[in-house]
Amino acid sequence: MHYYRYSNAEVSCWYKYLLFSYNIIFWLAGVAFLAVGLWAWSEKGVLSDLTKVTGLHGLDPVVLVLVVGIVMFTLGFAGCVGALRENICLLKFFCGTIVFIFLLELAVAVLAVLFQDWVRDRVKEFFENNIKSYRDDIDLQNLIDSLQKINHCCGAQGPDDWDFNIYFNCSSESKSREKCGVPFSCCIPDPAQKVVNTQCGYDVRKKSKSQWDDQIFIKGCILALEAWLPRNIYIVAGVFIAISLLQIFGIFLARTLISDIEAVKAGNAF
Repeated sequence: MHYYRYSNAEVSCWYKYLLFSYNIIFWLAGVAFLAVGLWAWSEKGVLSDLTKVTGLHGLDPVVLVLVVGIVMFTLGFAGCVGALRENICLLKFFCGTIVFIFLLELAVAVLAVLFQDWVRDRVKEFFENNIKSYRDDIDLQNLIDSLQKINHCCGAQGPDDWDFNIYFNCSSESKSREKCGVPFSCCIPDPAQKVVNTQCGYDVRKKSKSQWDDQIFIKGCILALEAWLPRNIYIVAGVFIAISLLQIFGIFLARTLISDIEAVKAGNAF
């Protein structure tokens, strides 16, 4: 990696240090994500036994945190060093990766609109797989509980989806105390109770379905999310636009700095 000093021309310090400042935030955020992810894995004992990662059939939220951390750390590092050292290879890597991520986000958004039924089926399958692993991972459990409490929903399409989990299954083979019940996050909260009743969902599905809506949420989380999206479309669109503008700004800074460096090199070649 070489740093070039030019006698009759200089690379713009404005673009150089603006790009560095832009990337230092991503780099620090990546470090934070990695630290949180590794700490979470350490607490769960995954670092001492990596087979626990492959043993979970659902989503481990920590994996998502680590992936985001690795991407942000790598891009932030490439952008910072590329800007400070005026390294075209690192700057092109940074710029190309941001362009790829931007196009990928755009493609996912377009496909989600065009193939709504296919997306709905994949989301249903994804949710059901995570229901199966609900008791296998504390982070996944907390994620599902939060989703159900915030959206006032239960299961992917309804409370009966909890039959996918061995502990809540209504089959005669199950000896779990939670048999034919639902997690506490499916329960309609009682304003008079200051302490959460984690046993409120026990045996609820042994009752007739006409009695469920007095005790638990009966709407599936997929339907709840589909109802939430139109109500918050401006917020979702605003977040997407803000992220896109940040990415475009980063691409603009990187391309401008690359062009500046190449122009200075070309000027010094003669």
